[in-house]
Amino acid sequence: MGILRADLSVSLDGYSAGHDQSLEHPFGSGTGERLDGWMAGWMFEHGDDHRAEVDAVVGAGAYIMGRNMFSPGRGAWDPAWTGWWGENPPYHGPVFVLTHHARESVPMEGGTTFHFVTDGIESALEQARAAAGDLDISIAGGATTLNEYLAAGLVDELRLHVGPFTLGQGTRVFDGVPPQEFRTTSVRHTPEVTHVTLRR
Repeated sequence: MGILRADLSVSLDGYSAGHDQSLEHPFGSGTGERLDGWMAGWMFEHGDDHRAEVDAVVGAGAYIMGRNMFSPGRGAWDPAWTGWWGENPPYHGPVFVLTHHARESVPMEGGTTFHFVTDGIESALEQARAAAGDLDISIAGGATTLNEYLAAGLVDELRLHVGPFTLGQGTRVFDGVPPQEFRTTSVRHTPEVTHVTLRR
């Protein structure tokens, strides 16, 4: 059985998104725009310098993400919305989206299928494990979803991609999470981002 891991890009003070996420501002207005531009920079503009980390982000057998990661909308679904990533999302496997609103699964090009889970984080993890087989499961974001899994003690490996700036507000990793112990297994510093891997 694979492990449950998570990748999250954050500022130095731990924020992964600003407030008021919307179609126009996927990472939130104001501070979120800084995160959006910086993440695009290290993952795509400088992607060759971070190839191992970028490949690892999309290298799991199944994925879990929150509604906010998948969609700018709240409430009932807009059936025309199929995610931020176009017709061929980068996951190329099953993605389990946590939501309070039921929706039929959405198959996409390249092997990605979004499944919508309305009965909580344990159910999403159980379904992801069944789909992944012996491969790892990855929490693909955002911080609120990651914090739920951290608080439940379910995350085996946490990979933080830390930007060289602070934001001062937004949605932050570890908010509401009780004290936990990790060991650092690797740190790689670059001018764009510092990659930190932590294991239980």
